[in-house]
Amino acid sequence: MKSGNETGFMDVIQFRSGRWLRPLRWMAVAILLMAVPVGAVASPGNAASSAAADTHVYLLRGVLNIFSLGLDEIAAKLRQQGFSVTIANYLSWSSLADEAAAEYRSGRTRTIVLVGHSSGATVLPDMVARLDRLGAPVKLAIGLDSVFRTSLSGRVGRYINFYVANGNGEPVAKTSQFHGELENIDVGKIGMAHLTIDKSEIMQRKVIGAIDAVALSRPKPVVTPRAEVSAPAARR
Repeated sequence: MKSGNETGFMDVIQFRSGRWLRPLRWMAVAILLMAVPVGAVASPGNAASSAAADTHVYLLRGVLNIFSLGLDEIAAKLRQQGFSVTIANYLSWSSLADEAAAEYRSGRTRTIVLVGHSSGATVLPDMVARLDRLGAPVKLAIGLDSVFRTSLSGRVGRYINFYVANGNGEPVAKTSQFHGELENIDVGKIGMAHLTIDKSEIMQRKVIGAIDAVALSRPKPVVTPRAEVSAPAARR
């Protein structure tokens, strides 16, 4: 038995571990909360399911199809939400653009989304420009660490370029012919690497959350002045 003034070795370990682990746990929770993208939808309702069905997401793998397997996980999660998904090698970008434009003109697709990893991210600006020339604007494009410097032209609602600056990643540049919103985000600062960026759960949640935000969001109803006047006053 221990005397009242004695502290066992294990007690010291537990005390010190608890003292250091508590703030670490809070930091981990805070990081996870910040990682959840605004607009993420867990289980879309009927209206959201309809919007998902009207959206076609094209996922472009990198070289040899063996370094972008995280895109398969993203594709599976998007299909569970009801999205139409095509996943292919980056070399197919031109024919995929033609198919996407044909679907858009026919009315089968209302929202076009592009996601690419590595060489798949490198060809995204070319695919955006081709779709613009074909009259099918891209609503959202997300690049995951392009291996070469690229520049944007044409129309795109939002272009997000996640890159690893301490590797081979580069920011995407705008040309004078570009119309849209461009975001360059260095994720090397949070420990991402070229071969793991597509497989990271945090990055997958960011990608899917951004897609949900543009495809499943609905504008808030506008309250007319008449409705405001006729609304009953709140009881006191």
